[in-house]
Amino acid sequence: MKRKLTEKQAEDILQKLQTRFEKNKIRHKGIEWQKVHAKLKANSDALWSIHEMEETGGEPDVVGFDKKSGEYIFFDCSEESPKGRRSICYDSDALESRKEHKPKNSAMNMAAAMGIEMLNEEEYKELQQLGNFDTKTSSWIKTPPSIRKLGGALFGDYRFGTVFIYHNGAESYYGARGFRGSLRV
Repeated sequence: MKRKLTEKQAEDILQKLQTRFEKNKIRHKGIEWQKVHAKLKANSDALWSIHEMEETGGEPDVVGFDKKSGEYIFFDCSEESPKGRRSICYDSDALESRKEHKPKNSAMNMAAAMGIEMLNEEEYKELQQLGNFDTKTSSWIKTPPSIRKLGGALFGDYRFGTVFIYHNGAESYYGARGFRGSLRV
């Protein structure tokens, strides 16, 4: 798979990111766009991954800065679980275990192919501090190995003014469940 953007694609995604960054300043207080822009321009792999997040409906945005690593943190900030990543089971083991009515892919496989990480429970709750996300959908989240080993997987949503974290069989999939990703640049 080609992991390089054309000059036009790079310009377009950088413009979309800047517009979103300026529109949603509450998500990244104290962070300057020029510094984020410079990091993205210097990292074509990260820019490609951000483009993939955008193309699948994730609406990526900067949500933090890690002072130790010097990295900007991007999360999918679409109101609902990204449309281009729904109707998928949790991981490749879950996908293989389905004998019939298999989904086209899994959340973990898609995240790896995009070069991003799935949000974990803590990150999902951090995202929910920035707005109300997944009020009609739900999103798979990175599941601890102890739960996954027993066949389960975790997902979250926001209902009744509360963030809920649930469990389901990892092989299940629903039209309203996708996944949200993160990327450090």
